[in-house]
Amino acid sequence: MLSWDNPGDRVAIAQMNSELQHAQLELLSAHCASHQLRLRFTLEDLARFGRRDILRKSVEAAASLNQYYSSIEAKIPRATEAGQPASLSETQIPEAVAMLSSYLREQGEHYMRIAAPLSNLQKAAMWPYFSAVVLDRVRVVELNGQRISNPPFYEKARVLGFENLPEWTHMDSVTLGDVILFNEKLTERALFHGLVHVIQFELLGVERYSELFIRGFLSSKHHFSVPLEAHAFSLESKFGANPSDRFSVEDRVRLWIHQGRY
Repeated sequence: MLSWDNPGDRVAIAQMNSELQHAQLELLSAHCASHQLRLRFTLEDLARFGRRDILRKSVEAAASLNQYYSSIEAKIPRATEAGQPASLSETQIPEAVAMLSSYLREQGEHYMRIAAPLSNLQKAAMWPYFSAVVLDRVRVVELNGQRISNPPFYEKARVLGFENLPEWTHMDSVTLGDVILFNEKLTERALFHGLVHVIQFELLGVERYSELFIRGFLSSKHHFSVPLEAHAFSLESKFGANPSDRFSVEDRVRLWIHQGRY
């Protein structure tokens, strides 16, 4: 059994969590695809007209995964405290939204001073997923391992009992309006992911984006399960799986906004 106390196990634990995150992204992508089926077709139509071999394999895969993750869930240590999970009241949410939106603007303005435009090669790779107007406007910063710090209000949030806060230090990219920061090297997938958030910021506005992110986090208790983030990961996965299958990210984001899925 692995242990944090064993230095030799720490690399294996880091690798395990990296593979776990990759598996979660694939599961989120499958969840989104299944949700699209749920929206468009009834269970009766799927059962009657769906290809039997695909349905059978899908059911078997879902059942196997449910059994596997349920077994893991049963072994997760339970908190000894009897208190309720941390949350915010409706009167506290506007304050949290103001802090997050203000911080996003301040950091965006700060990094804009040293940000660079996308290269022609990067623009070509991202078009036509994103319009030429967006690609001309966006700026990027490669921190080359320096890493952006977590927001200062995290300390207050942790005092209130919040756990699993998004660790900006460990993210591949952080989007601040029209500026995308990269803790490590800028890759096509990380750029694509950051650009999805650029579109979300553009269509929702900073305040609405901040509110939806906070409410999504309060509901799911995990950064990767927030609909804004889950959609970005889903689209990134679709891009990575088949880069030749071009689609408009703006159209996908507008659809989710129209359907109230954020």
